[in-house]
Amino acid sequence: MLKIAIQKSGRLFEDSIKLLKECGIEISNGNKQLKTVADNFPLEIYFLRDDDIPQYVYDGVADIGIVGENVLLEKNKDISLVYRLGFGKCRLSIAVPKSFKYKASTDLSGLKIATSYPAILKKYLKKQKVDAEIHEISGSVEIAPGIGLADAICDLVSSGSTLFTNNLKEAEVILKSEAVLTANKNLSAENKVLLEKLLLRINAVKTAKNNKYIILNAPNRQLKNIESILPGMKSPTVTPLATEGWSSVQSVVNENDFWEVIEKLKQSEAEGILVLPIEKMIV
Repeated sequence: MLKIAIQKSGRLFEDSIKLLKECGIEISNGNKQLKTVADNFPLEIYFLRDDDIPQYVYDGVADIGIVGENVLLEKNKDISLVYRLGFGKCRLSIAVPKSFKYKASTDLSGLKIATSYPAILKKYLKKQKVDAEIHEISGSVEIAPGIGLADAICDLVSSGSTLFTNNLKEAEVILKSEAVLTANKNLSAENKVLLEKLLLRINAVKTAKNNKYIILNAPNRQLKNIESILPGMKSPTVTPLATEGWSSVQSVVNENDFWEVIEKLKQSEAEGILVLPIEKMIV
């Protein structure tokens, strides 16, 4: 049985559970259990503190884990980053008081910087050749400058509203982070097979989210133009309609190109364009 560690609460918990359910894995966590077993997949789920997940995976207590990339890099355990999951996106940034005239990283020299990520910050400062003092604290980092504990902070930022509330401004982004799937480097042969099965499902779900299925009607004289606009995975599906000289065209469009493609289709006389979500997409 494959053992996975996920966050028991916090910003990654709901999306991690949602992903597993979208992969067709049925799990229940009634009464906030710290461990449960999936009903229809050989998967045991551990609900842990985010900071503890890399250690559990490294020790082999859990085979795989879903954790923020920022935590993975901070803990620096010898485990594999298997898949970038695309949710829980944020950035680790250095922030200074709004009154501070910040121009470049060299302006941090001689300052005391409060952070919960001393390892990442130390690596960044060394790379920038900046001599600053790191003051490690856990929680409520953003209040440190206001109470005289530090001159600046290094903390996770999503919207920036917390910085604004504490009279701070973002100065440098030192890391862009998202949820990642990690794995122990010494998985058994059986669990490697199970991990591949899970990755197939995850990839199908994530690929589907990035694509839309479209169906349209078009005059046959425009089919070559439309086929060049809609290459699909290999080529669009074209089916003759009952109306002579017209066909139905079906294809998949990437979310990033969607509106540009729709505009080109309209210019090529496409009509009745239907756009449908894709639940799973296996390529």
